[in-house]
Amino acid sequence: MHHLLKPSRAMLGLFLGVAAPLLLHATASHAADTKMSEGETKARASNCFSCHAIDHKLVGPAYDEVAKHYAGQGDAIVATLVKKVKVGGAGNWGEVPMTAHPELSDADTTLMVKWILSLSGSAAATTGTGTKAAAPAAMHTYKDTFGKSVQTDVAVFTGPDQKNVTPAVFNGYEQYNSYCFRCHGGDAVGGEYAPDLRKSMANGMTYEQFLSTAMAGRQDKGMPSWAGFFEEKDIHAIYDYIKARQLDLIPEGRPPSG
Repeated sequence: MHHLLKPSRAMLGLFLGVAAPLLLHATASHAADTKMSEGETKARASNCFSCHAIDHKLVGPAYDEVAKHYAGQGDAIVATLVKKVKVGGAGNWGEVPMTAHPELSDADTTLMVKWILSLSGSAAATTGTGTKAAAPAAMHTYKDTFGKSVQTDVAVFTGPDQKNVTPAVFNGYEQYNSYCFRCHGGDAVGGEYAPDLRKSMANGMTYEQFLSTAMAGRQDKGMPSWAGFFEEKDIHAIYDYIKARQLDLIPEGRPPSG
């Protein structure tokens, strides 16, 4: 019968003496490789990522596209972009004006802008793939509450039996009926102060338009910007919930969830 050899204290000490520095070096190297720059850290701590992503367009342009657009323009463009971030307004990137950020210090905004501009050397920016093409949406076929067959690119239910809605749709129900209902009416039926969003979607409102409106707001109509409060995934969930209501796939009230 074989017996396992117990390592002596000397052998154990030798192992720890050799292995520990190697482990510490590997851990430190990994931390250095994965550590965010100060500019990116500050950008992620603000509401910038509510409307922007690094490599694809949301409400505003992808950061690597911004970096590519302004590449090689030196310190002058840094000062221009710092002012733009703080003052806000429309520019060269679409119809939706950027929200002003007067609460950000010049020093923090400068770090953020320099980090964004540093992305001009990234693989996505240099190969022209900064803005990802949207993958074709999978289509789903369901029966509405009247028994009619409908198709949608929104995954409403977890299975073909249509017993439970997806976590995203349920999250959308909770978020909508916690905040949006105050103006748009409970269960997405339309309200006294804001339109019935089911009708907006029936008339062709896309997810991109919905996202832009939610994040930028409509100050002239009294709608606040939700950037910094909601994340993009929350807005998508709200959209999915309203779409399910618009298609009569779920009735008023709490939808069943697993």
